[in-house]
Amino acid sequence: MELMFRALLFHLLLYCATQTSGVTIQTVPAVDSEGVIQTELEKTVSLVCQPDGGHEADEELQWLRNGFAVSLTEENKMGLSNNGATFTCRRRNNATATASVTLNVSYRPQLSGSEEVSVEEESMLVLWCDIWANPPVSSVSWSLNGSAVDLLAGGFSVTNDGFTSTISADRVEKSLHEGTYQCTAESPIYGSHSKKFIVTLTDKTLTIPLMPFIAGLVVVFFTVLLAVASRWNRIRK
Repeated sequence: MELMFRALLFHLLLYCATQTSGVTIQTVPAVDSEGVIQTELEKTVSLVCQPDGGHEADEELQWLRNGFAVSLTEENKMGLSNNGATFTCRRRNNATATASVTLNVSYRPQLSGSEEVSVEEESMLVLWCDIWANPPVSSVSWSLNGSAVDLLAGGFSVTNDGFTSTISADRVEKSLHEGTYQCTAESPIYGSHSKKFIVTLTDKTLTIPLMPFIAGLVVVFFTVLLAVASRWNRIRK
């Protein structure tokens, strides 16, 4: 029985065979001393479950992923969630006969290309980049027009939660905040990856609050009306 997982960046092949007693998982690539398969995105991993001793019987094996049964269909889409997943092969009627392997999927930070951002003057600027990677990135830096961002002069704030790096500034000014920003993440395996943000500041839009404006018109209207009425009364006298 064959199970094939197809994903844009990761492929996993699972095979099942019948068996009599214990089970053994043969893998490509091979597992390390801790039972972990080291692999990367865009690579194929195959797992073959076989009976110990090579004896077969009319007994089914079952694949589990993190303790839950795997649906043995021809195509099952899987993504980065395979990183750290444990696959277990066991006899369906004897849960003590099992074998397991764990996947460690390496991938680079998903940073590339550029993005255009338009912000009004005196409003808030927020830029963020995805730095999620395995192994985690070793450092993240932000630059503006080719130079390191001056946090103090520009009133910038930078946060990093291990998944996303964010830079923000309140009440932006064209002279300080307009330009090309670049987020750069350094991976210990995949090197430097970056994304650019081309930020343009537009003139602040003059907005008039509707309710105060209407209230003002009402006050003016009644003021004029009272003035006309008063004038008319004086004329009649």
